[in-house]
Amino acid sequence: MSSDKSITHVILTGGVGSRLWPLSRKSRPKQYLEIFEGKSLFEMTVDRNSHLANKVMVVGNVDNHQLSGKVMEKTSTSYINIIEATPRNTAAAIAFAAFASDPDDILIITPSDHIIDQMENYNKAINEAVLKANDGFIVTFGVIPTKPETGYGYIEAEGDNVISFREKPNETTAKDFIAKGNFLWNSGMFCFKASVLLEELKKFQPDVYEKSKVVWEASKQGFLDLNLSMEIPSISIDYAVMERSKKIKVVPASFSWSDLGSFESVYDYLNLKGHSTDANGNMVIGCDKHTTFLGLKNTIFVYTETANLILQKESSQDVKDIYSELEKQNSDLLN
Repeated sequence: MSSDKSITHVILTGGVGSRLWPLSRKSRPKQYLEIFEGKSLFEMTVDRNSHLANKVMVVGNVDNHQLSGKVMEKTSTSYINIIEATPRNTAAAIAFAAFASDPDDILIITPSDHIIDQMENYNKAINEAVLKANDGFIVTFGVIPTKPETGYGYIEAEGDNVISFREKPNETTAKDFIAKGNFLWNSGMFCFKASVLLEELKKFQPDVYEKSKVVWEASKQGFLDLNLSMEIPSISIDYAVMERSKKIKVVPASFSWSDLGSFESVYDYLNLKGHSTDANGNMVIGCDKHTTFLGLKNTIFVYTETANLILQKESSQDVKDIYSELEKQNSDLLN
């Protein structure tokens, strides 16, 4: 690596993957589904970064930390375990990782549910980020876009300088971003010195800093206290620090990347890996039974033992609405 300092790979493994229901459930969120050539997204994340860092930390929640533990055991990876009692968004999760580190440690923060290919480009981007982090910058990774995607946030950049962060756009705005040529997909990956991140968090969001510190100092063997945790404001790291700090740099990255946040992106990935579709682009996920589609195009049939979902590929972003509806009904189908 480009640094003699300790480098820690921090894996964030919160979310339930509501847009991949019914495959993804509260008891088995999308990052633990072993549907990618026998591996889960979580396992692939561990493997991908194993040679880039000399320590691993997992920030997860009380509901899924055993699932993370099984993956770490399978990959024979020793790790520091931080178990949140309740989700408080990414600012708090990342603060816990920084509090658990030495001030000069470089942290590489990655979600646990992304697909990344073109490893040579990925390694190059990480090395570049570590150099910038050593110089006291907070680095975000902006993926060079391949299409006007409405499911991702964007970073407006000039070289390695960030001009602005943008929310998920509508299709017209996304096309405008692509046409301008200086917009990158916001990957949700970061790299920084622990002390630099904490200084900036303390400056811009002192309540999150102070309350996260109290929670961390009261932790027992990595388990965080529920009542104290409830005091922490639920704020994303983008809002708390990235959009406000003057120490932000972006690494424009040309590796292939997807957050697999919808069945459309799962379909595209599986298709690339040779998963079968019929002549009209219809696909079955989760079942080997013979299935015939008649008069349908680009339809995805998702099979599970307790619930099935049949959708047009283009309607993938709306699956979260079904999840929300079932949540209102307090349905067992989410468990």
